[in-house]
Amino acid sequence: MAHLTARSGYASLAERLNRFPQGAPPSELLFKILGVLMSEREAGLVALLPIRPFTASDAAAAWRLPEAETRRQLEALADRALLLDAHQGDETTYVLPPPMAGFFEFSMMRVREDVDQRLLAELFYQYLNVEDDFIRELFAEGETHLGRAFVDEAALSENRALHVLDYERASEVVRTASAIGIGTCYCRHKMEHLGRACDSPMEICLTFNGVADSLVRHEFARRADVAETLDLLDSARGRGLVQFGENVRESVSFICNCCGCCCEAMIAQRRFSALHPIHTTNFMPEFDLGVCAGCGKCVSACPVGAVGLVAAHDPHRPARKRVDLDETLCLGCGVCVRMCAKDAITLRERPERVITPLDSVHRVVLMAVERGKLAELVFDRHHLASHRAMAAILGAVLRLPPLKQAMASRQLRSQYLERLLERRRASSPTH
Repeated sequence: MAHLTARSGYASLAERLNRFPQGAPPSELLFKILGVLMSEREAGLVALLPIRPFTASDAAAAWRLPEAETRRQLEALADRALLLDAHQGDETTYVLPPPMAGFFEFSMMRVREDVDQRLLAELFYQYLNVEDDFIRELFAEGETHLGRAFVDEAALSENRALHVLDYERASEVVRTASAIGIGTCYCRHKMEHLGRACDSPMEICLTFNGVADSLVRHEFARRADVAETLDLLDSARGRGLVQFGENVRESVSFICNCCGCCCEAMIAQRRFSALHPIHTTNFMPEFDLGVCAGCGKCVSACPVGAVGLVAAHDPHRPARKRVDLDETLCLGCGVCVRMCAKDAITLRERPERVITPLDSVHRVVLMAVERGKLAELVFDRHHLASHRAMAAILGAVLRLPPLKQAMASRQLRSQYLERLLERRRASSPTH
């Protein structure tokens, strides 16, 4: 393993993480976080893993270790949720998740004694909430972001509910998931160690499908059924929490139930609102100022500070206030609707529909194109690239709008991709 000692394992891992669209800017704080989560030798090994899913034989080739020893190391990493594993028949595949949503959160999704979670909480707070490079890059870089808000379905009128597509409903994500896991909220757990947590429920973080399977298998989450999960969603909404989930239409991997005080996504929305760090719902609140009493309950309820009170300039009631909505901040989540005792708030459709990527491959490709990292994704470990992975990535490129396709082509400089795009354009019904 002499090739691992040429440079710091943590520096090598940081470089590896930043080849993915969701990276982690190198800093002493990042190296300290990685130092709590894994040894330097483990960091050096993980740095050699490909971006795309891989098998134990792939890792053994990259590590130059016997396959039996490699399997033991991979299982040890998966047992600590540093890797996610998936079993299909006799074959196990692994993937290194990004830091967020990924192994940063997983490290706090259960109470553990094998790592110093109080120290982790302090380091995470400094890295995410004081140094803002990581949060800015995660939530505000490019046009396509990690997560989106889900609308409170109960806050919609019967007529408006007809216009909600299945993928916009958190309830549909739950009903169609192949597996569901419930774990500890990373954000509140972190804040609890710092003495800053609110009184919102802790066991409320939802994962789905393959991610849930892996986390349940390694006891970072517990398995739940559809009925329990739907009850949890309704209870969370009743407490004024916002559903924030993966920004895809199919096979959503997570939904968080977010408060405005602890949760990183809501904090990012307030700090970087001009960059639209969270993809909104397709709805916007509308206030009936004739009914509104100016009580301010909606102001207190809004997790991102999009609603305020201003003077109503009513000559008969000089002290009267009215609501004022900052549409650049508003998520369209509907929390304010549920909290209004006067029924003065309804949800209307936004003028333009918000576009959501089809699946995680589509989202990652979009993010990679926008961040100039598509070549890293496509040409990741040539000897490990499978036809299936390449087909998925190139298929996602072909679904991009023309401008993004041009950006992808420039990044790859591939004659093969150019021919694919030309063939796609020639077969388009618009030609």
